[in-house]
Amino acid sequence: MSLTGFWQASEHRRLWALSVPMLLANLTTPLIGLVDTAVLGHMGGTAPLAGAAIGSLILTQIYWVCGFLRMSSTGLSAQAYGRGSNVQSSKVLLQGGTVALVLAMLLWLLQVPLVQAGIFLSDASQQLQPILSAYFHTRVWGAPAALLNLVVIGWLIGRQQTRQVLYIQIVGNLLNALLDGVFVYGLEYGVTGVAAASVIAEYTMLVLGILTVRQVLPNLRWTPAWLRMRALKPLVLINNDMLIRNLALQLCLAYLTLQGARYGTHVAAVNALLMQFFALIALGLDAVAYGVEALMGEYKGRKDQRRMWLTLWRGLFWSQGLAVLYCLVFAGGFSGIVALLTDSAALREDARGYYVITLAMPLIAHVCFLLDGVFVGLTRAKAMRNSMLLSALGVYFPLCLLWLDWQNHGLWWALLAFMAARGVTLGGYAIWLLGYRRQAV
Repeated sequence: MSLTGFWQASEHRRLWALSVPMLLANLTTPLIGLVDTAVLGHMGGTAPLAGAAIGSLILTQIYWVCGFLRMSSTGLSAQAYGRGSNVQSSKVLLQGGTVALVLAMLLWLLQVPLVQAGIFLSDASQQLQPILSAYFHTRVWGAPAALLNLVVIGWLIGRQQTRQVLYIQIVGNLLNALLDGVFVYGLEYGVTGVAAASVIAEYTMLVLGILTVRQVLPNLRWTPAWLRMRALKPLVLINNDMLIRNLALQLCLAYLTLQGARYGTHVAAVNALLMQFFALIALGLDAVAYGVEALMGEYKGRKDQRRMWLTLWRGLFWSQGLAVLYCLVFAGGFSGIVALLTDSAALREDARGYYVITLAMPLIAHVCFLLDGVFVGLTRAKAMRNSMLLSALGVYFPLCLLWLDWQNHGLWWALLAFMAARGVTLGGYAIWLLGYRRQAV
């Protein structure tokens, strides 16, 4: 299939009109994390910060694994939007919301064993355990809102309402920061106050999301038949594949963190610094992928394979450009960024040993980030699952063992190879699916 029409300006503008609001929305998340950290860090001693950090980490990892709710909602919503079917759009929202609520109920029921598991895995001290428990047991009441928000936000992205998503994120994060101050400094609720601020912010975002949905689609429809197991089966299958994909990715990142910690506290600290570079890259590259998700789903809904093909290459073009920009910024500002993250001369010196890895990271990772967006839009969850499993079991873990003598450097080179393998496997399938397969996708 040819690339005639690749440079059509209106399509490039559409992609950026969808991506830029998501980039700005992504930037607000770490900023609010800094506010939480600052408030907890000024409570006196390290226990409040450490205890809340562990409690937050447990929920954050659970929510991240449940990110399949956002992915499936985006892809299915975009396809319904492309078909012009309000009935299908309503169905996506109702079914996704039902799955989210079921998972939230499970979190409520399992909150005690989850806290105990967190205490065991983190080896939390007697001093930290009550703080961890107080934070988690308060914050978990926001689980229904947090998981429903994944569905609503995903649905809105699929409907190409990324600017509205940005507004919702800004309001929720600003409210969280404001309530942190009121609950901690005004009402002296301590760690529980920080958790309560997050819960209120999550429900506020849900309300704003629902109001936005009503504006976008005033005539929401629903029928009890959509909630029967037979009707839910296609969504459950997609979500199952995406869940396995997310768990495999999380396993790889967890292995790097835990194995790095075995090389000593100093190495663990260096890995924490490098993960900040990884997070910075994700902020930008994910935004382009979100725009591609919405367009790929729309064009699949229209059965316009030519536009899907062109969207794939336009996305790769801009993702590559952003990756090169990251590389240039890191090349010139690596030492400055590390200095902002730590004042330890020893950590700064050790971090320099990962300079080449840091420069290579965006250039290699952008392909799999972007292609994730392509396959989310197409709701090809099985391809995402297979690529992740093949890259993890066939590339990442074997290389980690092969490069044991390189210790922590071996872990990071294996991670780069893992991301490259994901890009190759997803890319090869995408080219065959969109460029050479004769049947409609």
